[in-house]
Amino acid sequence: MKFVRFLMKNAALANVPKHIDHFSKFSPSPLSMKQFLDFGSTNACEKTSFAFLRQELPVRLSNIMKELNLLPDRLLTTPSVQLVQRWYIQSFMEILDFLDKSPDDHSVLDSFVESLETIRNRHNDVVPTMAQGVIEYKDAFGQDPVTSQNIQYFLDRFYMSRISIRMLINQHTLIFNGNTNPAHPNTIGCIDSLCDVTEVIRDAFESAKMLCEQYYLGAPELELREMNSNNVRDPIQISYVPSHLYHMLFELFKNAMRATIETNEFSNNLPPIRVMLALGGEDLSIKVMDRGGGVPLRKIETLFSYMYSTAPRPDFGDNQRAPLAGFGYGLPISRLYARYFQGDLQLYSMEVVTFLDMLIASCVQQDSSETLQSQLGGR
Repeated sequence: MKFVRFLMKNAALANVPKHIDHFSKFSPSPLSMKQFLDFGSTNACEKTSFAFLRQELPVRLSNIMKELNLLPDRLLTTPSVQLVQRWYIQSFMEILDFLDKSPDDHSVLDSFVESLETIRNRHNDVVPTMAQGVIEYKDAFGQDPVTSQNIQYFLDRFYMSRISIRMLINQHTLIFNGNTNPAHPNTIGCIDSLCDVTEVIRDAFESAKMLCEQYYLGAPELELREMNSNNVRDPIQISYVPSHLYHMLFELFKNAMRATIETNEFSNNLPPIRVMLALGGEDLSIKVMDRGGGVPLRKIETLFSYMYSTAPRPDFGDNQRAPLAGFGYGLPISRLYARYFQGDLQLYSMEVVTFLDMLIASCVQQDSSETLQSQLGGR
């Protein structure tokens, strides 16, 4: 029996390139925040979602795998990148198993949810593993401007694709696994239709502060101001993915805290990190300001380059605690999270007063489509 399964697995592997070629001919379907909310709140049908995802996920996986194969051969041969390729191939094959199964069978639907959760967990470490692959490549072969630019372009698309795939998987598994979160009754999948932005800001700040205190035995304090143009007395609540917002803010606070402490290491009082939260008629803006020494204007865009970091490179084998900085992926991936729903993350530096503004601008637009439409030629 094991031998039969071995033969069947090898036969399936042999057909993988053919399946990838087939599905990569299709363009991913862009989805808006409104579409996610409408489906989850009024028209949530597990059979419909199953039928959509078993076609959509192979399209998205195959598109990014085709691009992955266009990377430099020396980068593709690194152990870390090969591991990432194996993860994607395995996930691709597991989704294909459901193409000929009936959505009317409840056991199939349950099995599909379990498979999606397995795929999501398998890809948890894609970002640090791909980062390790790029490090292995650069350490072994160095880098040139053209190759670095091509890798930067690919990684932007690769990580945006990863965000989009995880968004689809999270929506399906969280809506149809039968569990609800009593603390957040307005949550639809991973989207909170009444996301308390102030609460997310404070949570992200406290997490970054705790991490900063582990490294530096101290941390700046938070000064938060809110402006709600709709009603100054109402709390600022929006429809958004709290985990996305938390990720962006956590990275900004980590950078701000490290810069503040290292710039003011001989000062008795650390200047606070100031946050301005403003909700307008259409957009939400979060402005994070620190007194961390600033960044030369010519280096601003460099901060969004993968593997650029002003901190020492952390040890990949050290799993004792999360690094405060060093991988160089925090800002570029945070910007992708902001752009996913047509927002943005921008840096403004004023060296004269050692003042750095970090702004997540227009991070929420209810009817915006995923940016992957343009990123992948049409998520």
